[in-house]
Amino acid sequence: MQIALAQLAGREGDIAYNLSRTLACLRDAAPETSLIVFPETHLTGFAEPGHVDDRTLTLDGNELATLITASREHDTALALGFLERDGEQVFNTTVLITPEDGIALRYRKAHLWPDERDLVAPGDRVGCVEWRGLQVGLLICYDLEFPEPARALGQLGCDLLLVTNGNMDPYGPMHARAAQARAQDNHYFVAMTNRAGEGAGLTFAGESSLVAPDGETLFRAGREESVTTLQLDPQRLPDARRDYDYLKDCRIGLQGRREDTERGRYWHF
Repeated sequence: MQIALAQLAGREGDIAYNLSRTLACLRDAAPETSLIVFPETHLTGFAEPGHVDDRTLTLDGNELATLITASREHDTALALGFLERDGEQVFNTTVLITPEDGIALRYRKAHLWPDERDLVAPGDRVGCVEWRGLQVGLLICYDLEFPEPARALGQLGCDLLLVTNGNMDPYGPMHARAAQARAQDNHYFVAMTNRAGEGAGLTFAGESSLVAPDGETLFRAGREESVTTLQLDPQRLPDARRDYDYLKDCRIGLQGRREDTERGRYWHF
């Protein structure tokens, strides 16, 4: 499978601009590209004091509908983040949009950075969905620094963890290490796309990466904008799990409960 990491510099609150860059990436992707991963809150920019409601989107809005149509036209899936309005609440959300199912998976960030805790609500579950032979899961930025949600996805059978990231200076090295640890701990690929440039008073660290199921970093970007196409070798999954299997050998149970539905597998915190 060929995937692309779209390390872009977005604009806070400029949804039309951010959407246009997303569509351009879809149009310009190589024909063999199956999936493009974008940064955290890529469509809307971050929540900031005084700028939450004016930056929110809904799952049934025109912007997501446009992306679903484009995904089908180009036969390319995409994972990207935005501020989601659901009734009276706002979430930091990432969706996996596939040509087959439209919004195949939605994930709401569970571990909120201190600056956003008074602005958005935390999510309460992680999930996996089967797509083109792989179980795919989602996490967002700060979530990656905690082993529990990554392990929950591992117990759901995740093969490919997509991380939409908005990691800023000086914390870039922390996410590089965390991506390796989460991949090795759970024997799955980690594809992480971080934001580049500046916004919301932050300087973003870039360094998007692809990590193999044995923890080897296969690719790490620089700090500037880039769109990098990479090949996933599915054989690395059984190779990493051949001699030992952390998920089977672990003796400490995970808190929460598992739910299997027709469309995916979920773990509730």
